[in-house]
Amino acid sequence: MLFLFGLASRRRAEVAASEEQPDEELMRAALADPLAFTRLYDRYLEPIYSYCYVRLNSREAAEDASSEVFLKAFTALGSYRGGMFAAWLFRIAHNVVINLQTRQRPHASFEMSELADPSPSMEETIIIASELEDLRVALAQLPDEQRTVLELQCAGWSGAQISEALDKSAPAIRMLRHRAVERLKQLILGSEMA
Repeated sequence: MLFLFGLASRRRAEVAASEEQPDEELMRAALADPLAFTRLYDRYLEPIYSYCYVRLNSREAAEDASSEVFLKAFTALGSYRGGMFAAWLFRIAHNVVINLQTRQRPHASFEMSELADPSPSMEETIIIASELEDLRVALAQLPDEQRTVLELQCAGWSGAQISEALDKSAPAIRMLRHRAVERLKQLILGSEMA
């Protein structure tokens, strides 16, 4: 039993140490020893999954996409040319999501778990579904950079992470976010007036 406790505490220490290491060091370690890639996987699984979920709107599709992202990143370790690892991984995630979206036919789906009230009336369900669809349509009309900033924010990414992933300054990210929100207001309120 003490042996198992020792393994668990050693694993916690490794995770804590890897959180302090810069991505570049972890990437160099992964190039030397592929098992070291697990530290990068642990660090970026949640943000990548969240981004995929926001874009694909399906837990299963987001899980599949996240797996594909890390598989592609792992197999492409040798082609990594340096720079920001988060930006490289995000580009892979973005391409995987785009590929999945082009393969599947577009459809408006939503999961009941997304609704605030577990037992809304039929009328409320229709209104919520309509509002979600209006939001999806409005998001699709945004310029790519603005939409991407909002999607990453909805996926739980911080401003610093978005800035790093898109290789833009923090003020540029704030401006893109502001413009995106203002444009969404125009698009959604404009469609309600029509």
